Amino acid sequence: MSTFTDFKTADLCDAHAGTPRFQIAEPGFQDYGGVRTFAGPISTVRAPEDNSLVRKALEEPGQGRVLVVDGGGSRRCALVGDQLALLAQQNGWAGVVVNGCIRDAEDVGRMRIGVKALGTHPLKSLKRNEGQRDVEVRFAGVTFRPGHYVYADLDGIVTSESPLG
Repeated sequence: MSTFTDFKTADLCDAHAGTPRFQIAEPGFQDYGGVRTFAGPISTVRAPEDNSLVRKALEEPGQGRVLVVDGGGSRRCALVGDQLALLAQQNGWAGVVVNGCIRDAEDVGRMRIGVKALGTHPLKSLKRNEGQRDVEVRFAGVTFRPGHYVYADLDGIVTSESPLG
């Protein structure tokens, strides 16, 4: 499998927009990680203001996957911070996309990991072990399915049922 780094989402849209099994996320996500272009197979967490399952996922070998975290778009707390971003980097995750907020943005920006989120918030999330792992999640007009592929760069986020090359 490729390293998923030699692409531009604009080029992928030119080649695949309007075709089945290709989706383009609505804009609104900011880049926070030190890596601005990242892609890989999708793994998901539904995390309602609780990042317990986010940590459990990022403790696993990432194997180049991208963790898509559906925080319901909440801007009341952060679901990823410097410690979880470092864990993701150390365990071989390609990136994290958060439908919610992160914190420790300055430190996260120095790490070799892709991180996109709606914004920042200094408050950490609760730890109630709530949420779901590797289920379909839907936000930004896209359904993120475990095992499908996500591509992200400064222009946006797209998904595909199979690798694009």
